[in-house]
Amino acid sequence: MQELTIPRPDDWHLHLRDGDLLATTVPATASVFGRAVIMPNLVPPVTTVDQAMAYRERILKQVPASSDFRPLMALYLTQNTAIETVVAAAENPEVIGFKLYPSGATTNSDAGVTDIEALDAVFAKMAELQVPLLVHGEVTAAEIDIFDREKVFIDTKLRPLMARHPQLKLILEHITTADAVDFVESMGDNVAATITPQHLLMNRNDLLVGGVRPHNYCLPILKRREHQLALRKAAVSGNPKFFLGTDSAPHAQDKKEAACGCAGCYSAPAALQLYAEFFEQMQALDKLADFASHFGADFYGYPRATEQVTLQRAEWQVPALVDTAIGPMVPYWASMKLNWQLIEK
Repeated sequence: MQELTIPRPDDWHLHLRDGDLLATTVPATASVFGRAVIMPNLVPPVTTVDQAMAYRERILKQVPASSDFRPLMALYLTQNTAIETVVAAAENPEVIGFKLYPSGATTNSDAGVTDIEALDAVFAKMAELQVPLLVHGEVTAAEIDIFDREKVFIDTKLRPLMARHPQLKLILEHITTADAVDFVESMGDNVAATITPQHLLMNRNDLLVGGVRPHNYCLPILKRREHQLALRKAAVSGNPKFFLGTDSAPHAQDKKEAACGCAGCYSAPAALQLYAEFFEQMQALDKLADFASHFGADFYGYPRATEQVTLQRAEWQVPALVDTAIGPMVPYWASMKLNWQLIEK
């Protein structure tokens, strides 16, 4: 196969940041993806519909004139989120749902949830109105090993949550373990998961063997190869519960290459090509369209894309650096080669 044409894909988990950086991050995604779910972990976090709409306007100002890119806004769930905010979110077509960050789990998550059970009234209203809950699935207790935090969260928080609210529409974001695959497969059609390119293409050896590689550091952290293999199997299974979410997360080079480096892989400059690389490795390029373009739209209740994009088999090298208003950034897969590139038709 020398060319592959698929419906324009969607990114169901994306960090754009804010301010001057939007001039870099928005076009990088809008040139490829038709829609994207925009994460709300700014400083301060995006907790209300009004804040989300203001943020959306800042994003739209950076969308290239040739693009019909549609940002779908997530609201940041806090311990003080009101039922009225859930109702307002349900009434706004540009708000896709609420993002649950356990406090301290990742970048800018200090305002996140500390007591999931105390929010049961909010979850009940979300279930009633079918407002999705997007979950960063990790506990943050210091005594829990970082490689076990996803499994412990699923066992102690998510399973009880779904037992109490079986109709809640839930997306377990950026899954990293066989335990997460098993959880999603064991639930009803109202539970799904996104998978990132880095968790499909790498495991923790790629982070730690031969020296610490800060640009492969993300949260949830890369896991053992056995977990990577479970994710790879799920992604090509044709199961509509698993679909594309890059979790592309930009940080300046000096913030990654630091004594206490930031978590996140900036994959947006090569996102679809990275997924194509993986699907070709699995001899499953025929499954890429469903994973990238169909299953997420179906789950969230959006129409499937009719516009198309084309990938051509042509080796190219991911740039070593991306110049931005906050300084140079090192993209995921920097200076490495990929076998597929996007072409204009």
